[in-house]
Amino acid sequence: MKKFITVSVLLIAVLCMPPWSEARLSPRRSVLENGLVLLTSEQKALPMVTFSLLIEAGSRDEPSDHEGLANLAARLLTYGTRSRTALQISDTLDFLGATLSTGCSEEAATVSMTLLRKDLDTGLQLLAEVLAGSVFPAEEIDRQKQSVMASIRAKEEEPGQIAESKFMEALFLKSPYGRPVEGTADSVKRIDRASLLEFYQRYYRPNRAVLAVVGDVSHQEMVERLAKVFRPWEKGSPSMAPNPLPSPGSANFIRVNKDLTQANIIIGHEGVPRSHPDYYAIQVMNYILGSGGFSSRLMDSIRNERGLAYSIYSLFAAEKYVGSFQIAMQTKNESAGEAIRVAVEEIRRIREQGVTQEELQAAKDYLIGSFPLRLDTNRRVANFLSQVEFFGLGLDYPERYPDIIRGISREDVLRAARRYLQPEKLIVVVVADQAKAALKTPLDTGKGL
Repeated sequence: MKKFITVSVLLIAVLCMPPWSEARLSPRRSVLENGLVLLTSEQKALPMVTFSLLIEAGSRDEPSDHEGLANLAARLLTYGTRSRTALQISDTLDFLGATLSTGCSEEAATVSMTLLRKDLDTGLQLLAEVLAGSVFPAEEIDRQKQSVMASIRAKEEEPGQIAESKFMEALFLKSPYGRPVEGTADSVKRIDRASLLEFYQRYYRPNRAVLAVVGDVSHQEMVERLAKVFRPWEKGSPSMAPNPLPSPGSANFIRVNKDLTQANIIIGHEGVPRSHPDYYAIQVMNYILGSGGFSSRLMDSIRNERGLAYSIYSLFAAEKYVGSFQIAMQTKNESAGEAIRVAVEEIRRIREQGVTQEELQAAKDYLIGSFPLRLDTNRRVANFLSQVEFFGLGLDYPERYPDIIRGISREDVLRAARRYLQPEKLIVVVVADQAKAALKTPLDTGKGL
C-alpha cells in the first residue's frame, strides 16, 4: 500500500508540474574537497529531488581489447555493493518509490536518481554506495553479460542499427568512437570481474564527475550533505591521457545485403565537437537542411515532392571531442539511388545558394522557442546542467542562448554550409536488397552530380 501511495504521489506531482518557463533556474556551482563538481537548482514547487551524475568513464576510456567494458561496468553499478545485494537495492528503491538508473556513452557514464525529499538521507547513502562501493558479484556479471549479448545480437538484425554501426566504423577508423558502446558478443564474453573492478576503481572517481541536483533542496544543504556522505569516495589520479583526436575516414560507399523491402541509408562525414565556435551557425543551417521536420528542405524534396521516403532527417551530432554529420532515411530498394542523388543535390544547393531570409527566421524562431522545452521537468533540468558543465558552456548559457541564435546571419549559414558540408567526403551506407537496389556506379552516391 505504501508503495502504491508513493508512486501515485509522484505521478500526480509530475502531471501537476508547472511549465519550466514560470520558474527560475538559478543554478549554483561548487567544487567539493574530493573534486566533485556540484550544480544545484532549488525548486520548491514539489517535494522531490532529482540527481543527474555524469562521470568520465565512457567507452573511449576502455582498452581496445575490452570493448563493452565501460558499458558493462555502468550496468552493474546497481547490482551489488559492500552493504547491499542487488535484491536489497531493488527492494529499497521499491519501498521509497524512487528510481535509480545508469547508462553509458562513448564519452561518459551516467547515474540518475529521483526520489521524494523526505527520503533524501536514504537515497544519498544508496548513491554513495553505488559510486564508491560497488563490488560486481560474479553471478550478476554473468547475468548482465548474457543480457548485453542478447541486445547486441538483436541489433545485428536491425537494418537501421547495422547502417549506423557501419557508418561510425567507417568514419572513425581504429577509434573508440567507431566501436559500438556495447562491444561485440565476443568481446563482452571475454570481460572478467578483475577488469571490471580495475576500470571502476580507476575511472569512477569524484574528480572526474559532475553532479547536478534539482528540486526541494538548497545548495548549501547539498554541499554539507555530500561532504559527509561522499567522504569515503576518494579523489583519483589526474588523467594524463591526451584528448582523443581520431582521423576521419575517407569517402566510401558501403553496401550491406539484407532481404528487405526498404533500404536503410546513412549519408555523412565528419562533424565538429560541441566547443566549436561555428556550432550554432551549423545548427541553424542544419535545421533548414534536414532537422526541421516537415519544414526542412530534405523532407520537402525527398518526401513531399518525390514520395521517395516517409521520413528523412539530418543531424550534426557534437560530442566533447568529435562530431559527425548524418542524413538518415528509408526508401524502397529500387529508389535508393535516386534518394541518395537528391539528398546530395540538397547538400550542394544549400552550399551554393544559401538560405532565404524566411527560412532563416523560421529556424531561429523554432530553436529559440523550443529551448524552454529542454527545461520543463526537474529531470531535464538536472541532465541539462550536467551537460552544461561537461561541455564548459557556463551557468549563464540559458540566458545567452537566445541572443546567440538571434545573431546568426544568412552569411553565417552560407559559410557554415560551405565549410562543414563536404560532398566529396561523403560516406554512404546502404543496407538493402542489393540486387533490387542496383547501385552500380559512383553516380549513385551523388559524386557525379
